This record gives sequence, C-alpha cells and structure tokens, in this order.
Amino acid sequence: MRALRFHEPLRVALVTVPDPVPAAGEAVLRVHATGLCNSDVRVYLGEKKAMPGVIPGHEVTGAVVALGEGAAATIGETVSLCPILCCGHCSFCREGFRNRCPSRRTLGYDLDGGIAEYVRVPAPLVAMGQLLPMDPSLPAERRALLEPFACVLNSLEALHVRPGAPFAIVGGGPMGLMHLVAGRLYGAGPILVVEPEPSRRTIAAQLGADAVAHPDDAKRSGDELTRGEGFPAVAVAVGFAEAVPAALGLARRLGSVNLFAGFPPGSVHTLDLNQVHYDEIRMLGTQNAPFALYQRAAQMLPRLDSLDRIVTNRYRLEDAADAYAARLEKQGLKSAVFMADSA
Repeated sequence: MRALRFHEPLRVALVTVPDPVPAAGEAVLRVHATGLCNSDVRVYLGEKKAMPGVIPGHEVTGAVVALGEGAAATIGETVSLCPILCCGHCSFCREGFRNRCPSRRTLGYDLDGGIAEYVRVPAPLVAMGQLLPMDPSLPAERRALLEPFACVLNSLEALHVRPGAPFAIVGGGPMGLMHLVAGRLYGAGPILVVEPEPSRRTIAAQLGADAVAHPDDAKRSGDELTRGEGFPAVAVAVGFAEAVPAALGLARRLGSVNLFAGFPPGSVHTLDLNQVHYDEIRMLGTQNAPFALYQRAAQMLPRLDSLDRIVTNRYRLEDAADAYAARLEKQGLKSAVFMADSA
C-alpha cells in the first residue's frame, strides 16, 4: 500500500509498504479520509514528539475490510475511531479517562496511523469498542472529525458550558470554530469569537457567533455582550501564549479559562496572579477526551452539517505532503487527505 511516512522534523514522504495483515483481535480499515491536526503540524515542526518512521494521522475514518481471529468488529462497516491505546486497568482507565492513561499510545504518533490506504487497528483498541460505527452516507471529511470534535466536547464539559450562559472563544481556526458549533448545540450564548484574521471572523459570524472581534477589540466587545460582567467560560483554541492574558481579561469573576490548544515547548507567560486569586478564576487545560465523549460525538455528527465548512483543503494521498505546507502557510482552515475512491 501507499502511505505517508514521517521521517524526522520537516521531512515526510510517500512510500510503498506491505499491506497490513491483522493478528488475533485486530482489524484493518480501508481508509476513506484522515484529517490533519495542528498536533501533526507541530510534530512536523519538531515541537511535538512522534516515532521516527511512523505513519501519521489520528483523525481517521474508513471501512473494516479484514479481521483477525476473535476481533469484535464487522466486515464492511463504516467507522471512525478513537486512536488511543491504553492499559485499561490503571485508575485513569477505570474512571473513564483513557486519554490520561500513563501508558497511553496513540495512532499516528507511537503507532502507524491513517495517512495511508489501510490502517491496522490494535486488538486492545478493537476490544474496548473504539471503532465507532458511522453512517456511510455522511461526508468522509465530517466522519474524520470525530476525534477533534470529541476533544471540543471535553473542553465544553470542563468549562461547564451551559444553555443561556455567555461563552468566549479565543482563536477562530478549525478548533475554535468547532467550539462555536458545539457551543451553539449546547445552547450557550451570547458567543464571542476573537480572531485576528478577517476571513475567519467572517466564517465565525456565518456559523452563528453573536459577535466577532479582533484581539485588540475583544475586551470592548465582551463587555458589550455581557454588560461588563465577563464570560463564565473562555476557551483558548490557539497555541499562542500571548492569547492567555487576553482570555483572562474576558473571564468574569468565578469564571473558567481552558487552555485547549497545545503550545510550543517552553511556552511561558506572565500572568496577573492577583486577578486569578481575587476574581477566583479557574485555570484549567484539556487534552483529547474521555471515551464517553467520543461516543457522544459520534451521535452528534450526523446532524451537524455546519461542520462540513471546517475542512477547506482536500488532498489525494499522493499529495499528502502538501497538506502540511498549506497549514504552515495558513491556507484555508482544516486539511484532510482522501484516498483514491473517497474524495
């Protein structure tokens, strides 16, 4: 099969490798589409680690085409997957937080992922139900959003986003816009999206933001929306340390600020600690999602047509390396790689 291989920072290449053969309990998917995440770009830049030689891609959807003995899956079924391989017995796994397992490994980073014609799914992942059935009539690019959308739901749950409650999102890229769509589904409002790029502010307004603002105007816009009270929930969906003080400036007393985005190694910023103390601000972070939120995301995706606007750049497998260049040049929103018969 053909696959994209990550060799080292700034070097990925299309290669031909043997088709995967499932061992006992394993499944093989014929990949339909795989999304390119900002984390993948950070690996490419050397800001985040992955195994040299690994096939990247953890936002995967496809069809089951082969099963090893005893594998609990169905040939021909269209699925998206939760790419986390965990131990299943530590306290985090027992409490439902497979994403926090100390032994966690992830497809696309530690094990071969989905920017390939086929992907082999390890037996523990199959046995723990992490192949989630999807409606094959849904666009492949939407099915490939299962993993990032589950991550967004984890952010909203951590922030206690609720109906009728104001919500601010700092960063109007793909993940910020998914926060907007999910926030609307949760009934939050008014919703403010803070984004410096005019085209992204336009898309945010079209997707239902009550207000969009350049970072320089964020505080004024936030005060207008909340009558000066501030937001009970603020999500930082962009990995720039400079965005954190702006997010704190939008939070109300007793508000919560979630550092949803990953930041470059060594990122630091000076904060007004007295603001956190006296205003009783909750600072938190979320990364990936508990499996229950993958299941919820799979149920929600079929009715979220607006998410089809998130994937703006589409690539064939032979052009997969170009998807990285597009992200580095900030062309469009989100990129996805499609296999020959799935574009």
